Amino acid sequence: MCETDDASDGSYRRQDPDKHRRAGAARGDAEHAEHAEFSALLEDSIEDLYDNAPCGYLSTLLDGRIAKVNTTLLDWLGYTRAELVGRRRFSDLLTVGGKLYHETHFAPLLAMQNKVSGIALELKASDGSRLPVLVTSVVKTGTDGEPLLIRTTLFDARDRRAYEQELLRARREAEEAHRVAEAERARLHQVLAILQNSLLPPALPQVPGVEAAAYYHTASADELGGDFYDLFALGDGRWGFFLGDVCGKGPEAAAVTSLIRYTLRAASLHADDPAQALGTLNAAMLAGYPGDDPRYCTTIAGTLTSHEGALHVTLASGGHPPALLLRADGSAHCLPTPGGMLVGIMPRPNFTRTTAVLYPGDTLLLYTDGLTEARTADGPRYSEDALHAFAGDLAPAGAQQTITALTGLLQGFGDGLDDDTALLALGVPATATPRGTAP
Repeated sequence: MCETDDASDGSYRRQDPDKHRRAGAARGDAEHAEHAEFSALLEDSIEDLYDNAPCGYLSTLLDGRIAKVNTTLLDWLGYTRAELVGRRRFSDLLTVGGKLYHETHFAPLLAMQNKVSGIALELKASDGSRLPVLVTSVVKTGTDGEPLLIRTTLFDARDRRAYEQELLRARREAEEAHRVAEAERARLHQVLAILQNSLLPPALPQVPGVEAAAYYHTASADELGGDFYDLFALGDGRWGFFLGDVCGKGPEAAAVTSLIRYTLRAASLHADDPAQALGTLNAAMLAGYPGDDPRYCTTIAGTLTSHEGALHVTLASGGHPPALLLRADGSAHCLPTPGGMLVGIMPRPNFTRTTAVLYPGDTLLLYTDGLTEARTADGPRYSEDALHAFAGDLAPAGAQQTITALTGLLQGFGDGLDDDTALLALGVPATATPRGTAP
């Protein structure tokens, strides 16, 4: 060990010769590593970079003959340099479809623009396999501006092609699933339409001296509605009819509708008046749907009897909107049945009756609340007042004319009509025997 003068602070320090040697060796190693890295960069010549680039390169003469090609492209296609340079044109490396596209689109665009970028083509390898590539070609010009050769860069698009094929496969599967779903939906609509029609009379019967018309609007093809109507013979020249609306939709509502139709038909045959028939229906619904799952409906039922050219009507209502009477003199008013209770709620409900006489030119209209609860184009509900005003403008009108006008009204609501609607009109033709005249 030796002592040396440290000029920085004027003191004496003891220095270690081995430390100096280690520091010098470390500096030497770092310099050697840096020199080695620099040498490696020098070894990566431009020619080597061209030949072993991760993409394919080739240069062609203006007639398309290959003048230069890198090793990457040769490896992709399985050719030797001697097999391509000076002996093949770029278009010779393309598939039939690619060659046609090259001749009709690629080459003309390149001649006009001196550059074409990102064109998808397919190369044909020596073993006959196909290689999808993205091609960019640039025309190199001389100092005089004249074209000398064409430089082309090709990027391997196999991963992209696989991705596109996967997307295409997924799209086809989605389209097939959509087609199957649409077919299933169409079959469902057909089944629902058949079931819905089974809950309605296939056609209204011909009643002597009476014009009858009906219409049923289905708000959704995907659900069974709960509206219903019917017109049927009671015997001895009397006819029964009813119209109503079951609470809810779907199969459960359809089952209740079926129960109501057949119960009301049977009850009307034996009842003295419509109110008694509604009482029988109420008892049947309470018995069929007891406990925590009650079912109920609103309905209006009646009977028709022809007498001396007039039609005598008796009505009873179970919580249903009142019927409208359109008179031959152009007036229109409702036939109120106050106090009528919902059917299927209480053990001893109160069903009220009313009567009316229809003369030639008069029409009685029954409807469900899908009509009066439809939303208009301005947003608010259509309302019963609006319907009464519509009927007042329409009167006098026969049964079919009334139903036709209301059908147009319903269609005008568009998406605002979100509930099923049933309409039933009964009238005396204007050509019938005048009142007070013997038939």
